[in-house]
Amino acid sequence: MSTTVATKNPSPAPAAAQRPRRSLLGQVLARPEIGAAAAAIVIAIFFLAAAPAFRSLAALSTVLYASSTIGIVAVGVALLMIGGEFDLSSGVAVTTSALAAAITSYQLSLNVWVGVVVSLVVALAIGFVNGWLVMRTGIPSFLVTLSTFFVLQGVNLGVTKLLTGTVATANISDMDGFESARAVFASTLSLGPLNLKVTVLWWVLFTAVATWVLLRTRVGNWITAVGGNQASARAVGVPVRKVKIGLFMGVAFLAWFLGMHLLFAFSTVQSGVGVGNEFVYIIAAVVGGALLTGGYGSAVGSAIGAIIFGMTTQGIVYAGWDPNWFKTFLGVMLLLAVLVNLYIKNVAARRV
Repeated sequence: MSTTVATKNPSPAPAAAQRPRRSLLGQVLARPEIGAAAAAIVIAIFFLAAAPAFRSLAALSTVLYASSTIGIVAVGVALLMIGGEFDLSSGVAVTTSALAAAITSYQLSLNVWVGVVVSLVVALAIGFVNGWLVMRTGIPSFLVTLSTFFVLQGVNLGVTKLLTGTVATANISDMDGFESARAVFASTLSLGPLNLKVTVLWWVLFTAVATWVLLRTRVGNWITAVGGNQASARAVGVPVRKVKIGLFMGVAFLAWFLGMHLLFAFSTVQSGVGVGNEFVYIIAAVVGGALLTGGYGSAVGSAIGAIIFGMTTQGIVYAGWDPNWFKTFLGVMLLLAVLVNLYIKNVAARRV
């Protein structure tokens, strides 16, 4: 006598077990730069209404140029912050790069392109040393790069005074290669009635490349991972040391580029400039959505933060207000940006 055992087909997994899809609004709010974009629109409308001169194409050119000189380095600083580190030497590193190029070319009577290449090597070496010390010693990057800040500030002043007898480099506008270098780093492009500095185009390019790296490459995943949790990232095979050293060198490269612009725009460099700009770069990144704790942010956000800075610096002038209040406004804007970005991030986390 045989028995028949009835079998049941396994029931499909309940729909509730599937990962819910985030709503369109939730996806928009989850973007790091959304808060900065809203602030930029409000600030633009405000200055367009308060300062009639702000509405001209000349004003637009000025705002974009001011934004680009902040945004170029802020792109690298934003990536570094996403990776969980800071660089307080980026401001003086800009000046170091310009001084290295000018002094090498002038003192040795070389083509200025030789100075450009030498200064690039110097800048990348500074970035490498910063990253290597952070990873090798375990000392927070805040302290390592603060030390580098003071070292570079002293070197800039001391070496320049020793070699030139003054605190500024000699004018190099009549040296071989100057015109071609100026075309690359400091030329002006006429687009109909709009005159744009070439730094604006370079800024857009650097932002686009950084965005592509963050969103479309494995390196971008590594950057976010090491900023979110370094130990977990190392446990799954992320080359933490290489990523972080590379990020410091990325900041150094962009600082070098801005230094070249300053040198070829003005033909000479004051050895004491650049102090304090490192905080402006960090502010642009934070206003653009980068978290101080790492693991979150975007290159586009840093660009929007730089635009906010450019609109504010120039808008105050066009409105005829006392520029002495600008630093106060900058501090308030930073605090509000952090609060708004935190609020938007929490709202986005609750929406699905």
